[in-house]
Amino acid sequence: MSRDYRERALAYHAEPRPGKIAIEVTKPCNSQDDLALAYTPGVAEPVREIARDPHNAFRYTAKGNLVAVITDGTAVLGLGNVGPLAGKPVMEGKGVLFKRFANIDVFDIEVDAPATEDFIDTVARIAPTFGGINLEDIAAPRCFEIERTLIERLNIPVFHDDQHGTAIIIAAGLLNALEIQGKSLPEADIVCVGAGAAGIASMDLLLALGADRKRILLVDRQGVIHSGREDLNPYKQAYAVETDRRSLADAMQGADVFIGVSGPDILSPEMLASMAARPIVFALSNPDPEIRPEVALEVRDDMIMATGRSDYPNQVNNVLGFPFIFRGTLDVHAREINQQMKIAAVAALCALTREPVHPDVLKAYNLDRLEFGPDYIIPKPLDPRLIDFVPPAIARAAVDSGAAREPYPSHYPEPPKIGVT
Repeated sequence: MSRDYRERALAYHAEPRPGKIAIEVTKPCNSQDDLALAYTPGVAEPVREIARDPHNAFRYTAKGNLVAVITDGTAVLGLGNVGPLAGKPVMEGKGVLFKRFANIDVFDIEVDAPATEDFIDTVARIAPTFGGINLEDIAAPRCFEIERTLIERLNIPVFHDDQHGTAIIIAAGLLNALEIQGKSLPEADIVCVGAGAAGIASMDLLLALGADRKRILLVDRQGVIHSGREDLNPYKQAYAVETDRRSLADAMQGADVFIGVSGPDILSPEMLASMAARPIVFALSNPDPEIRPEVALEVRDDMIMATGRSDYPNQVNNVLGFPFIFRGTLDVHAREINQQMKIAAVAALCALTREPVHPDVLKAYNLDRLEFGPDYIIPKPLDPRLIDFVPPAIARAAVDSGAAREPYPSHYPEPPKIGVT
């Protein structure tokens, strides 16, 4: 990062007032009567209604449009364990994206709780304030236990975006790429480098969509996760397979798909060359991918490639998911974000990519044309139709699966009949 860009970034966060988010008053507060309604004595009436029926909090308070973005600061971006306070700019940034793309309000909450049980207890105790919980930047494997326990304890959706948001966008892009390459998910040999939150959640979702567990090789710092290893936590153990392959180079031979959620420059040109015909490479490490597109394209001209960067085609970006997933979830007062809802998000993103590209997208990205194909397997984050595709799909799946407390919203269009193959 250049010194100039660093200074611009710091100034952006500091001026004209520190931070990126604020609270606004949503009701008139200009007269004695306004004050009496906003606070005492008028506020007693919604208090009585909520005491009578807790679900009335969605009607009389901001709960139904309020998400907590919560971290312990143990896995912040590519910076690692910087602690909860240093993670606050990222959590505020998440709040900006929630508001900008789906008009959802956010309180960012940074929890200093080294013990997993203390973190869980803290979040559970403050949960009544919110309509949903977005966990963020929590290291694996602790993140798995935190999310699982909170889902069990709470009656509002708990969603670890580093796991499921990433998985949803990867799955949507991969299904489209496989179709373009003339391949199918059940018959694809998949190598995933990175056995943390994003990697394991992505493989879990691909299995739910039809991938063959026997065709998945998960790779961590020690190499291929195989049944002979004795250093595996339960989440990795679920992907241990009988194989004589040990290194990433071994795993890549004949692979159809490479998914990298690990670190820079891990995939060598020689490994890429050893993949099957018409390979798919998702090199998602940020800011430096597992292999740079310009390097990869010198080796394979039959490849479809995605990265996590906005300056290359096919950016796998979680902003395609979480604001719109929570929008649909909140609008039906869902208790959870279940597997059916995640698959609905995948299907909606797949379908939107196949629509003619919106003129606003071409303008925003300074493009003359763009269409479904090798350089366009996933929607662009600035596509204004994301709000029309993803929330209705989420809401319909929530209603149909029994996760919703409210009926399908009357102001929503009926979602298109979309499937995943």
